[in-house]
Amino acid sequence: MPDERVRSALEHWGPRFTVNGVDPSDFKAVTGSLENWSEWCAAWSRAAEEHVALAAAAVEAGRTRTAGIHFTQASVYYHFAKFVFVEDLEQMRVAHRHAVECLNLALPYLDPPGRRIELPFEGAHMVGVLRVPAGAGPQPVVVMIPGLDSTKEEFGTTEQLFLDRGVATFAVDGPGQGEAEYDLPARPDWEIPGAAILDALQQIPELDGSRMGIWGVSLGGYYGPRIAAVDPRVRACVAQAGPYNWGECWDILPALSREAFRVRTRSGSDEEARQLALTFSLEGFAERIKVPLQIIFGKRDRLIPWQHAERLARESGGPVEMLMFDDGNHVCTNIPYRHRYRTADWMAEQLR
Repeated sequence: MPDERVRSALEHWGPRFTVNGVDPSDFKAVTGSLENWSEWCAAWSRAAEEHVALAAAAVEAGRTRTAGIHFTQASVYYHFAKFVFVEDLEQMRVAHRHAVECLNLALPYLDPPGRRIELPFEGAHMVGVLRVPAGAGPQPVVVMIPGLDSTKEEFGTTEQLFLDRGVATFAVDGPGQGEAEYDLPARPDWEIPGAAILDALQQIPELDGSRMGIWGVSLGGYYGPRIAAVDPRVRACVAQAGPYNWGECWDILPALSREAFRVRTRSGSDEEARQLALTFSLEGFAERIKVPLQIIFGKRDRLIPWQHAERLARESGGPVEMLMFDDGNHVCTNIPYRHRYRTADWMAEQLR
């Protein structure tokens, strides 16, 4: 019988794995053998190793497209090995390093290929992956912002939806996320790192700096609106399953999420982390959002109450499209076909 933390991970995030690139048979094989949370990181890392071997064989045989697929899949598996595994930071770091390495190996083999970009920020770096669709440029671009436990390595399937519609993607690890989490703690004022990201994208010739959008998921669904409220360069914003006030969700969050937030904010205790979470708020910012805003939420979200989405929609100062699903879980990963394509279409239309 799996322990409480394994059960919690599967109950809260199960569909998310397969939506974002984990093979369903691998998901069943890995999670079916787990009993203790302490085994989680190693089990997913072993599954990733098989895809690394398949990718290496494909490279040797000159099958680069297949190599790109396997390296990307291995990266996702390593990502899920580490995503909230903060009880053993050294083991987490090793899995994360492998996730980054595998994605870097995949980038030249993707269609369109990806480019790793490092952005200096406050004495450290934010790291992102830029992918630009074929065709005459410059192209519009959407900045893809992870949440508390997601990173750029998780976004491959979502990137493709935008790319297929002629929109470039820049999936980025900001403060408290992915490659930046070791040097830059998570912070509420994402309009500041957001400005640095948009500054950098405006300098890239293939991109149209007058057509930039934001897509944020989970806690990134809070970060995105903070940027859109302040930065006039944002043309459109998608907030998917984001909180209006993160601290107001604290008591219903899984223990794994609370501990991950504590670690990634450098908080000394659960109470200190809770007090800091209350500053992750859109109060005073929502009404400053004047650009088109799409909000995606599920009423069966067990991490963030759906009323947070309604409050954001009610207070937003611009046009809002609300996609509220009665049967949707957190991020609505259990019904991806009902919102993912629509969101990609919506963003492409806003940036056209």
